[in-house]
Amino acid sequence: MSALSSSPFAAHVGKHPGEPNVMDPALIADPFGGYGALREQGPVVRGRFMDDSPVWLVTRFEEVRQVLRDQRFLNDPTAPSLGRSFDDSPTARLLEMMGLPEHFRPYLLGSILNNDAPDHTRLRRLVSRAFTARKITDLRPRVEQIADELLTRLPEYAEDGVVDLIKHFAYPLPIAVICELVGIAEADRPQWRKWGADLVSLQPDRLSTSFPAMIEHIHELIRERRGALTDDLLSELIRAHDDDGGRLSDVEMVTMILTVVLAGHETTAHLIGNGTAALLTHPDQLRLLRDDPALFPRAVHELLRWCGPVHMTQMRFASEDVDIAGTKIRKGDAVQLILVSANFDPRHYTDPERLDLTRHPAGHAENHVGFGHGMHYCLGATLAKQEGEVALAKLFAHYPEVSLGVAPEQLERTPLPGSWRLDSLPLRLR
Repeated sequence: MSALSSSPFAAHVGKHPGEPNVMDPALIADPFGGYGALREQGPVVRGRFMDDSPVWLVTRFEEVRQVLRDQRFLNDPTAPSLGRSFDDSPTARLLEMMGLPEHFRPYLLGSILNNDAPDHTRLRRLVSRAFTARKITDLRPRVEQIADELLTRLPEYAEDGVVDLIKHFAYPLPIAVICELVGIAEADRPQWRKWGADLVSLQPDRLSTSFPAMIEHIHELIRERRGALTDDLLSELIRAHDDDGGRLSDVEMVTMILTVVLAGHETTAHLIGNGTAALLTHPDQLRLLRDDPALFPRAVHELLRWCGPVHMTQMRFASEDVDIAGTKIRKGDAVQLILVSANFDPRHYTDPERLDLTRHPAGHAENHVGFGHGMHYCLGATLAKQEGEVALAKLFAHYPEVSLGVAPEQLERTPLPGSWRLDSLPLRLR
């Protein structure tokens, strides 16, 4: 029995025939085929969320982008305009199933991911200076240095000539980068890796232990840093809080650090892992990169479309009756945007099943929804793209003969709804 099948979130699968549940093992095992079939069924399909509550699944590219930029759809499940009490929301049931003590719930609900304008705008402005294009460009030499150091040490971890890229490179690189940016000591980084794994496990016993420990750790970081401020993001947030407490509350400061660190390494790690596996199983595309390294930025966009790690957004809620492609979404209804089906929509892409690193024209706006769209577009997208470019370019430069250490069909993935991540990526470096 898999850990996912023993999760309470899996208990409701199959209770409502004709309404696909995002916890359905078939959808998790093959999200490309499963959600692709739903996309061809219609642009908006009635389904079920993890807690068994009804949700509208939006499956096609244009409709997904429409909802992402429509501010009538809210991320905040506590918004009064939804016309119902929070206790009746899917989010409330989800938190209860997670087993989190009630006094810790504001740290999830207060996240920038769950806020709408004007709070979202205020919080985003406070942290966005750390992720400007200029700041990320200035950071690139350090990202390259960390990548070189990790790749040089990679052979030390090989067993029988095989090394796990996820464990020894794909995770350590973005963790090191985001922790340096935020101001988290190197000694604490393995603990953040464990906490991240616990939070996505959907196992209440792990969640209820790790989440409080993480919150207390961040409070301790803030107490320590307040006495010796530097130029890192944590210090900037402390200044914003202390100089003008109205701009940033205690809970908002903690949740901002939590969100930035977890989002800043989890998805990037699996972009690197998925991208490496894709290139090693498509030698014609890898050859294009070897022949023209300037193609790497465009390649990262295609890899985000073709094998991106995030397959759906968090739920949004209609603040009024809204029509999507002829389907009436009622006020208070939950909507889930299916990025993986949108990124393979044949109405938008020619031959979407084909990996084509030249698909995205240089200098053009993103032609995928791997980072979302609209007001909640991924704050760290520029950094993630840069880390993906650096990681892949450096890997194939250091080890030009690298190959998979197992057959492609033997690669195992973590069974999580809305996510596409490898448990490990065994590689032979030479």
